Amino acid sequence: MRRLYFFFACITICTLCCPFVTASAQQRASSQMQQQLEPTPHQKAHHQELKTLSHQQRVERRAQRLAEYEKLIDSLVLSHNFEFNPQSVQMQPAGTMRFLSNPNYTVTLWRGSLDVCVPYWTGYTPPYRYVLLNTVTPMVGTILTKQTDEGWMVSFKTTLYASEEFTFTFEINSRYGGATLTISNVWYNPVQYTGTITRIY
Repeated sequence: MRRLYFFFACITICTLCCPFVTASAQQRASSQMQQQLEPTPHQKAHHQELKTLSHQQRVERRAQRLAEYEKLIDSLVLSHNFEFNPQSVQMQPAGTMRFLSNPNYTVTLWRGSLDVCVPYWTGYTPPYRYVLLNTVTPMVGTILTKQTDEGWMVSFKTTLYASEEFTFTFEINSRYGGATLTISNVWYNPVQYTGTITRIY
C-alpha cells in the first residue's frame, strides 16, 4: 500500500512541476534562438557602414571589386596555376548535358603538372562508355595562352595513363569568372565542361 501511495505522490509532483520545467526550457530555447538571430558586431558595423555610404560610393565600391576580380582571374591564368571546378558536362556535338555537384570533380593545373578528376565518355559509336579520368600527370606539354575579346584561351596536350594523348582547351571569361573546358582525343568525341576558375588553396 505504501508503494501505491508513493507512486501516486510521484505522479502528482511530476504533473505539477512539468509545466514549469517545460516553460523554463522553452524560455532558454527562445533566448538562444534570439541570440543566434542577432547580428554579430562585425555584421552590425558592416550594416552601419552601408547606411552611411551614398549610392554613388556603393556603385564605385562594386566597380572596384569587379575590377579586382578581373585582375585576379588574369593573374591566375598567366601564372598557369589555377583550379577548374566543373558544374556541367556534355559530350559533343549534341550529347545530354549533365549537371555536376560532386566537389571532388576538379582539374588543377599547378606548376606544370595536371591533376584531373572528371567524368568522361569513350567509345566510337553509341552506346558510349562512362569512365572517370582520375590521374595526375607530372608534366604537361607546352601551354599556349592567348588573350581573347572575353578573356583567355589556354590549351595544352598531355598523355594520360601513359598511352593516350588528350588536348585540354580552356576558354576563360575574365569578367564573369566562368570557364569552358573541352577535352578532346583523336579517337573519341570531345567532352565539354562548364564551370569556374578559382585560386588553388
